[in-house]
Amino acid sequence: MKNIEQLKNSQINRQELFLLVTPILGFFPAVWILLRQKASIQHRAVSRLIVTLTSIWLLGNILLQLGTKIGESGTITLLFVNSLLTTSYFIISFGLMVRVWKRQPLWLPGISQIAEKMVGKHL
Repeated sequence: MKNIEQLKNSQINRQELFLLVTPILGFFPAVWILLRQKASIQHRAVSRLIVTLTSIWLLGNILLQLGTKIGESGTITLLFVNSLLTTSYFIISFGLMVRVWKRQPLWLPGISQIAEKMVGKHL
């Protein structure tokens, strides 16, 4: 009985993690988890990572779009960099989904440390 209960909790946990690492859409539940402050340590760490990753992508996207509007030359280059940034964001999110599926820890070099220092301090 206890093993079945643990399995069900494990499945729910994985489904919640899949939702969190979904590109763009996972940002909103991640912020909710951080503001609620009643989630597990694992969910809070993943939420900090997702908020940081999405914020970096969104800020980079806004700045590159602004650069294409203001700049006279190099517009094609900025649009190309913007597409690389967006593609990278989605590939990283897909990689995190694969890590959830394989039951591996969700950790990204550099970004996880930034998430713990910056987002962990404020939320």
